[in-house]
Amino acid sequence: MSTSPHRVRTLWLIGVLHAFTHVYHVALLPLYLPMQRDLKLASVEQSTLLLTALMLVYYGLSYPLGILADRYSRRKLLGWGLFINALGFVGLAFAPSFSLALISVVVAGIGGSFFHPAATALVVRIYPEATGKALGLIGIGAGVGFFVGPLYAGWRATQTGEWRTPVLELGFAGIVTAAAFAWLAEESAGESPMTKASEQTPPRGAVLFPTSALWLLFFAAAVAFALRDFAGHSMGSLGSLFLQKAHGFTVKEAGTALSVIFLMGIVSNPLFGHLSDQGRTRWTAGVMLAAAVVVAAYPHLPRGWLVVALAVYGFFFMGCYPMVEAALMEAVPDAVRGRVFGLFITVGGLLGNLAHWLAGRWVERLGMGAGEPTSYYGFYLLLAALLVVSLPGLLCLREIKRRKLG
Repeated sequence: MSTSPHRVRTLWLIGVLHAFTHVYHVALLPLYLPMQRDLKLASVEQSTLLLTALMLVYYGLSYPLGILADRYSRRKLLGWGLFINALGFVGLAFAPSFSLALISVVVAGIGGSFFHPAATALVVRIYPEATGKALGLIGIGAGVGFFVGPLYAGWRATQTGEWRTPVLELGFAGIVTAAAFAWLAEESAGESPMTKASEQTPPRGAVLFPTSALWLLFFAAAVAFALRDFAGHSMGSLGSLFLQKAHGFTVKEAGTALSVIFLMGIVSNPLFGHLSDQGRTRWTAGVMLAAAVVVAAYPHLPRGWLVVALAVYGFFFMGCYPMVEAALMEAVPDAVRGRVFGLFITVGGLLGNLAHWLAGRWVERLGMGAGEPTSYYGFYLLLAALLVVSLPGLLCLREIKRRKLG
């Protein structure tokens, strides 16, 4: 992979934004119970609903943002997106009621929706010869964000006795980073021909998929990976409640445990992304099957092994994302990548992110049984099965690429 200074700088800047995007996706995970008490919510289901609302807006707007990413500067969209995302978290920190908290997370979701369509399309354009490796490298940012979010939120909430403090601090940090990104990106914009090439306006009006068969394959892949996403998001929200209710973890301990999932992604994203450039389908299927085995076994493990199991799960599960994204982006031309990726994560996100609310609702209905690890066996087995059932999505993406090349 070329080490052109501009390309490397651009890649790492996008990685930083990737980190913040996902910090905001997981920072609330260890805070469900303190938020329920402070906002005087009737049930933990309402707390988990806040994250579901954020993610539904985030994914619901991905296709419109994909259209913008195919028509306008992807770099500018990235900077504005982080600013709006962070602003929503500042609003959440000051929200005195559930309704205002809901409005705040909706604003955060709007800002977050800017990132993936613009970033993925831009990275694939500037690194066409090593797509998996490049996406794996910006995936380090996702791993850092996923790791820092619950860890920092749980630690600061415990230290201050207030869930609002980490939310506010993360919001302000995002605003500062958005300003720094805008300044640094503008500074480098005129220094390299590669920059101009990476920000040229893509041609308008290009057709996403010219045949109904390709559309069918695309939606089949999107729905398949929605099942993967449902399982992954459930491991976060269900895991938070499982650790605290069934094993007596504190908010800080739960945040630390969940952060380990994402810490492993810092290693596995670039590793598996690079390896998959030599065999995308084979490597992706392998890591997803390994993750499924860990998920099925997880609730059966003793307390002392739970964090270790989350680390193993995270190593495999987080590593599948850059490989799937690379397979999708390679299957379509650059002129439509923003829209295709936006539509792909819209389908996956709207279905997959119901997991946060449903996990909270399911645990609420367990009643006193929520304190027993055996009550969770069936749900975790279902999540493992969903990972296996999502594998045919890889064949759909491979067939789209074959027909495009044919």
